[in-house]
Amino acid sequence: MIDLYTWTTPNGRKISIMLEETGLPYEVHPVNLQKQEQFAPDFLKISPNNRIPAIVDRDGDGGAVSVFESGAILIYLAEKSGKFLAPKGAQRAATLEWLMWQMGGIGPMFGQLSFFTRSAPEPIPYAIKRYTNESIRLLKVLDKRLGEANFMAGDYSIADMATYPWVKPVVDALTAQQPDVFAGMAHLKRWMETVASRPAVQRGMAIPKL
Repeated sequence: MIDLYTWTTPNGRKISIMLEETGLPYEVHPVNLQKQEQFAPDFLKISPNNRIPAIVDRDGDGGAVSVFESGAILIYLAEKSGKFLAPKGAQRAATLEWLMWQMGGIGPMFGQLSFFTRSAPEPIPYAIKRYTNESIRLLKVLDKRLGEANFMAGDYSIADMATYPWVKPVVDALTAQQPDVFAGMAHLKRWMETVASRPAVQRGMAIPKL
């Protein structure tokens, strides 16, 4: 059994999607960020960076194994289940490079865009423009890649699971502001519809249930 510590964020939903896709048994433990439950001492023992998601695999090799950082969790679960990450070779390399692209680009840039457009105490036009432009650039990179392959690493993988929960809300928000901003990104649109149609993705995007 896997204990999943999560909240209603893109990083949290990466892991619930992966757990739904693999069928590994798990229990959900919501960590309410609005109540700052991520700073609780018991959670700190699992996630030293005070961030969700985190997991504890009660049936890990040699005993219980705790893992924090969403990319590390995805790799751990892929290797535990033998799914969505090739054991070696070019397919594994492609999956890991696109996973790291999400971790180093999509997550930080989209996160800053969300902060400066929704949470900053006052609007800062330069920051909003910078992160909007960079987010659109990254989405164009993704669209170009998806013109070469059905999924980010060729086959459906943890790279797609990591990226979709971030892309969906940002595309919705940017489209509301600029309806034609994605007019030329047909490959991105096709990928989003394909991933969204997967039952495991639909279930994972609804976790935790509040």
